[in-house]
Amino acid sequence: MATVTQGVWPSSINDPYADETTQPFWDAALAGKLVGYRCDHCGTFVLPPAPRCFSCQHDSFSWVDLPGTGTVYSFTIVRHPLAAALRDAVPYVSGVIELDGTQGAGARMLLNVVNCVPEDVRIGSRGKVVFDKVSDTLAVPRFGLD
Repeated sequence: MATVTQGVWPSSINDPYADETTQPFWDAALAGKLVGYRCDHCGTFVLPPAPRCFSCQHDSFSWVDLPGTGTVYSFTIVRHPLAAALRDAVPYVSGVIELDGTQGAGARMLLNVVNCVPEDVRIGSRGKVVFDKVSDTLAVPRFGLD
C-alpha cells in the first residue's frame, strides 16, 4: 500500500486496468483533465460508461471535456478506519460531487474530498476535481474545495 496521508484515501492500485471504453477517461486524468461520456443521441452523461444510455437506450457515445468543477451533493466523514492500514488516513471525507457542464440534475461522481478540514465540508460546497498521480498510468480523481 502507498504512503498514507490523513484525509486522503490511499489508492490500492497503480494501474487503472482500463478497457477500450474507459481508457480515454484515464488518459485525460493523466493529463489533468476531466472528461464525461455523453450519449450522442440525447446528450445524457453516463458515468461510469455503460453499453447503453439509461435515458434513451442508444449505444453511441462521445467523450467530451468537462470544466472539472462541481458541488458537493452529499458526503460523509469517515472517522474510524475500515482496516488497520487506514488508521493514518482518518478522518477523511467521501463525497458525491455533482459535476458542472452536465445536463439536468447533472452527472455525479463519488470522490475523496481533499485539502480541507472535514468539519468545514457542507452540501453545496464548491470545488474542483484534482488529480493525484499515483503511477505512470494512473491519476486518481479527487475533489478539492474552493
